[in-house]
Amino acid sequence: MTTIHTLASGSSGNALVLNGSGSRVLVDAGISCRRIAQSLTALGLELRDLDAILITHTHSDHISGLQTLLKRTDCPVYAAPAAGRDLLRRLVLLAGRLRDAEGTFSVRDCAVTAFPTSHDSPGSCGFRFDTPDGSFGLLTDSGVVTPEAEAVLPGVALAVLEANHDVETLRSGPYPYYLKRRILGPEGHLKNEDAAAFAVTLARAGAREIVLAHLSRENNTPAMALRAAETALRAAGLSPRLSAAPRDCLSGAYVLEGGAVCSG
Repeated sequence: MTTIHTLASGSSGNALVLNGSGSRVLVDAGISCRRIAQSLTALGLELRDLDAILITHTHSDHISGLQTLLKRTDCPVYAAPAAGRDLLRRLVLLAGRLRDAEGTFSVRDCAVTAFPTSHDSPGSCGFRFDTPDGSFGLLTDSGVVTPEAEAVLPGVALAVLEANHDVETLRSGPYPYYLKRRILGPEGHLKNEDAAAFAVTLARAGAREIVLAHLSRENNTPAMALRAAETALRAAGLSPRLSAAPRDCLSGAYVLEGGAVCSG
């Protein structure tokens, strides 16, 4: 059995842990090392149990806890080459531990495939995980669904998919113009409607569960994101399990077991 938990998901911090029978992987460290350790403890794990840390990109809400984490773990850290170079300039302790996240690589019994996302951060990427219990995909922090994501992610049983903002809420909200333009741009964040359209693609390809993630606190609500996805899925005659990841706390378990997926 393999479980996936989000530890936090939003502009104030992001982290996720995959806990399989043979591999334990932390994806992103955008909250404090203390919070990461507390969440792992709640799951019956310790920092020393981690087999790898994967970084999607180098914005602070994805790496703010990494420096302290490097002091308390000895596992390798994977990032796309451009993101890795950026990290090495910031984090001296990373030297000797950094591995390239390119193509498909293995973390114990888990095959990980990295693919580029469209975001204003060097080497930003998402990941697909193929475990003995089933497959899981992560796509956040991308202004558009990239062709590589469209090629790599269909076929996963579970997808954690960015639904960052409702366009009209963002446009009418208090953000300055330059920030609205950034978020709405092709290297910004995925809007609800685009997330919903890709959710349909994934569900048609076999996804049994979709978790909407990285929702903006100011420009979205779980109800709006879920409504957009539910409407698109219903119109396509599809009904995967659908939920929104909590922004600031540990989620429930998303369970891969025997190729199937269910929420714990």
